[in-house]
Amino acid sequence: MIINTNTGAATAARILSSNTRLLQDSLKRLSTGSKIASVEDDAAGLAVANKLEASLRRTQGMERNSSNLISFAQTQDGYLEQVGVALNRMSELATLAMDQTLHETDRAHYDTEFDELDAFVQGIVTKEFNGISLFNGTSLSLMTGLAADGTVSKIEIEGYTLGSGTSYEVAGNTGIDTAANAITSLDKVQLAVLKLAQDRASIGSNIQRMEQERSALETLRNNLGAARSQIIDVDVAQESANFAKQQILVQSGTAMLAQANVLPQSALRLIG
Repeated sequence: MIINTNTGAATAARILSSNTRLLQDSLKRLSTGSKIASVEDDAAGLAVANKLEASLRRTQGMERNSSNLISFAQTQDGYLEQVGVALNRMSELATLAMDQTLHETDRAHYDTEFDELDAFVQGIVTKEFNGISLFNGTSLSLMTGLAADGTVSKIEIEGYTLGSGTSYEVAGNTGIDTAANAITSLDKVQLAVLKLAQDRASIGSNIQRMEQERSALETLRNNLGAARSQIIDVDVAQESANFAKQQILVQSGTAMLAQANVLPQSALRLIG
């Protein structure tokens, strides 16, 4: 029996200190929702999680870019839809202007409306989306991925040119002020309608392709998030059980440390 060194109390204190640290770690995991509350918990796992987080953020950015580009293409098609309405009316006006029973003043009314519609069609070239020209012929690219070697995957979205000098030019100096001019203008309108159909079909294909890319990016984002979650997110049920265990161990360790501190007092009986 010794007094100077209480081995039992030292051992109980060491175990209590260890269990207290484990209890605090469990408390941090439950409060943060992360299995890796500190870098020393899982240094390698944290590195992988950070890499996955970067890929996840990058994928979210690409997904947002694809949504913006889809909106851009849908705006293009919206304007071209109105061009189609105008061309259909122009085709009707040109046909009506061929009527040999029309007086020149009547045909002039048709010609005025025809010219206004043609001005609308030609004015489409100035339309913009967020400051970017919709119809200046410039192609746009969409980033769809980044390989480990830094290679960027992307798709090109074709640009479209409208306005004077293109297949959308209808009236020009012709108009429908005479029956002969109406025939010429009708031919131009028909060519414009064909060009419009081709462009809208191409834009529709672009939108479909970008929708598929966006869907693929959404799937990739979900899977990256799931992979990161497996590494960094805490299992609350499992950690709650661990927290209760450590809580009991700390309580029992505290009680045993108190008992170990009492044991040397037995030596007083020998002295007294």
